[in-house]
Amino acid sequence: MTVTCPELVRLDGIEKHFGAVRALGGVDLALASGECLGLVGHNGAGKSTLMHILAGTAAADRGHLAIGGVKPVGYSPDLAKELGVRCVFQELSLCPNLTVAENARVFHPSLTGFAWRRKAGRLILDKLDAIFPGHGIAASDLVEDLPIGRRQMVEVARAFTVTDQPVRLVILDEPTSSLDAHTSGQLLGFMRRVIAEGVSCIFISHVLGEVLANCDRIVVMRDGRTVADAPATAFDRDSLVGAMGDVEAHMRDAAASHGQARGRSPLRVRARLKRQNRAQDPVVQELVAHEGEVIGLAGLAGHGQTELLLTVFAAATGTVSGVEVMASVALVAGDRQSDGVFPLWSIAENIGVRSLSRLRRGLLISPAREHALAMEWRDRIGIRTPDVHNNILSLSGGNQQKVLFARALGSDARIVLMDDPMRGVDVGTKLEVYALIRAEADNGRTFLWYTTETDELKQCDHVYVFRNDAIVADLTRDELTEQKVIQSSFAEAG
Repeated sequence: MTVTCPELVRLDGIEKHFGAVRALGGVDLALASGECLGLVGHNGAGKSTLMHILAGTAAADRGHLAIGGVKPVGYSPDLAKELGVRCVFQELSLCPNLTVAENARVFHPSLTGFAWRRKAGRLILDKLDAIFPGHGIAASDLVEDLPIGRRQMVEVARAFTVTDQPVRLVILDEPTSSLDAHTSGQLLGFMRRVIAEGVSCIFISHVLGEVLANCDRIVVMRDGRTVADAPATAFDRDSLVGAMGDVEAHMRDAAASHGQARGRSPLRVRARLKRQNRAQDPVVQELVAHEGEVIGLAGLAGHGQTELLLTVFAAATGTVSGVEVMASVALVAGDRQSDGVFPLWSIAENIGVRSLSRLRRGLLISPAREHALAMEWRDRIGIRTPDVHNNILSLSGGNQQKVLFARALGSDARIVLMDDPMRGVDVGTKLEVYALIRAEADNGRTFLWYTTETDELKQCDHVYVFRNDAIVADLTRDELTEQKVIQSSFAEAG
């Protein structure tokens, strides 16, 4: 480990076990003041566990931690905040039943007095304005009513706000996973500005381009240990993927086969979208998906993509005006906390819930069939668990997302709806899932895939770009470029 500036954080020999599972096996890590450290590795490598220990929300079984050269006694989240350590958690830590201003007050108890709500609201909105200009969030908004991207923005802004406690280190655990390219760029630009002012950041992301472009140094973790530590300039994408292990770089484009010619197979989804043009005349647009096609939904977050998926899902079980669905449907939710996992159930139960008719023996669910389905998909999609009957929350966030894929792909659904589902999923798993989606499409499954990542759009046969609940561009794969998506996202539809 090479730290050239004054040292802010040092972790020595950190170990952590969860029962028989070793999450961390003696990790050493150092961080300088004013440094941006990129932390990468596959799901289950130990990144989030290590950051929980640094944030005080988990205790190490063994090892030492020092902040500013001092080894704190009784380290806790409150003490971490006093020492200037903040964390933006991958799974978010906002209280959904409180407003944006009230969530700021929970994090900053020094905001007291009769006007605390106004002060808290002004504090969080000022920081949102600084990081995400044009964010569209009000201090009085209930967090549970915000889409996940805006919740992520509130969580980030809250971590960077300053009251009576300093901000010396901000841990950003997958902070762009729910953001579109525009808002991700706003956050990354702000991060570089605060680093120039002397704040340190630990940046965890499975979008390797973000890590390479914005971090000063990169540490790679694998199986609970650090396996590489070097300046960011020492890596390129291939060498970084190689250091993470278990993924061949040449797989990157393997999933992008040509698929089927547009419209040559039976129609599976037809959705007619109504909007107003500049002359205020109603215009009807049509989204169609045929058997075996992978259809991408693009554009800035919150412009109607998720709503379209939910409308298609509803039309599969009832009548929805303007929407036709000609086969069974499954949904892979992007917001796994609210819409995805059943937190009290096991991994096997979470996988099997979409396939209950297949798992029945008489009137009851067959434990043997449920176990067999879970084991098949654990091995097929690489869910890292020693026992599929463990609780779903025993898995890392990325592995929980794999369970949602297993639930959909292991079902009899012929149409799979995917709502930006790769949040917190490592690059190796992404490549495997891309190949799996293409193989399933070749076997006749249809996919409607909303994604905020341009690289994922390249896996699609056809892409519709959304703006203000309308389709503003209709692109074939050959026409697809990042520039066209961005231009369409910001240009007025009409």
